[in-house]
Amino acid sequence: MSEQRFFRFLQERIGLDVESVGVPMVERALRQRCAALEAADMDDYWVRLQQSADEQLALIEAVIVPETWFFRYPESFTALAGLAHKRLAELAGERPLRLLSLPSSTGEEPYSMAMALLDAGIAPTAFHIDGIDISPSSVAKGEQALYGRNSFRGSDLAFRERHFHALDEGHVLDARVRQRVSLHVGNVLDPALARRNGQYDFVFCRNLLIYFDVTTQQRVFEVLKGLAHAQGVLFIGPAEGSLLARLGMRPLGIAQSFAYVRQPEGPPPVAPARALGSRPAPAQPVRPAPAAPRALRTAVATLPGSEPAESESELLASIARQANAGDSAQARASCQRYLRQFTPKAQVYYWLGLLSDTEGDARQALTHYRKALYLEPQHPEALLHLATLLAAQGDDVGARRLQERAARAGRESER
Repeated sequence: MSEQRFFRFLQERIGLDVESVGVPMVERALRQRCAALEAADMDDYWVRLQQSADEQLALIEAVIVPETWFFRYPESFTALAGLAHKRLAELAGERPLRLLSLPSSTGEEPYSMAMALLDAGIAPTAFHIDGIDISPSSVAKGEQALYGRNSFRGSDLAFRERHFHALDEGHVLDARVRQRVSLHVGNVLDPALARRNGQYDFVFCRNLLIYFDVTTQQRVFEVLKGLAHAQGVLFIGPAEGSLLARLGMRPLGIAQSFAYVRQPEGPPPVAPARALGSRPAPAQPVRPAPAAPRALRTAVATLPGSEPAESESELLASIARQANAGDSAQARASCQRYLRQFTPKAQVYYWLGLLSDTEGDARQALTHYRKALYLEPQHPEALLHLATLLAAQGDDVGARRLQERAARAGRESER
């Protein structure tokens, strides 16, 4: 079965690139909805779909499977707390902070934002958070604020003791946190959102782009940039930085926060390093370099007049710091030094690709991304950035294939 009319409906309604989630998955959802309505065939279901707003939402919810948990990417929330204190000082009591989580899914992200601010000593009356999601059932679950084991992941669950009450059926969130968050049903592509332009000091929107085609990706980030205050901060997913750089945003340079702000007015700045990171991982543009096992570390002798010896993990950490600080030349030199001294690593070629991409050298960027994928075929950020470059060169078929691979790799990494 290949029902292009349904695919077009999903693309026009929510910007979904069907290839990104996989045609079989969408076709399975269509069969399920057709059976649920006891429609005679797909033609009959198509008619019913056009006549029922409720069924349109039911199909969207059957296709979109939310994957979220509390304090996903914990460094993002640490960065938020520090930035919020600074922003409140700038506002000097003029108004409370305004924050947005979009898509908010079943509430874990906006509630994490609220808990982070409260734990940082910010008064409940000093901020308010809006959460927007296209799924009414997800919003309803978020409003219920009762969560099971899957919403609590990682080793640090102390927040659960502070902000939740244990029940037989799960953990219910304390009213003090819930009161700081308003959840709404909405669509990021709804023109009505423009009425909120410039309202939000902080906007969270992570790992949404992988479900969109390139054109819709650009539309969505224009919407997000518009919603943010001129001094606002946009928190994104680790694979989404290159598009923001093209839209006039730059990374703040807070490690693993993936936090972006507008480029300052005036002469064009030196191109910053892009968001470097692993897919669902914390904030700031760079996947943290894991400490290499001792057996894999290579000792480099320090000769007279040579560079000081660095371990593999130390050099990887240096590259991350330099790239996040926007020191492209030094980051590139460190990448080359790494490749001379150690076994090639996909992440290093990915960083080189981002540096070339940011500087407008598409040819070199393509070469580096492909080397990264040779070493690590499912490297999600290399897949996404290479897809963006291919799309810009008119290779839409190749771009779609890479987007689908990236989405699949990301979903597998979260299981």
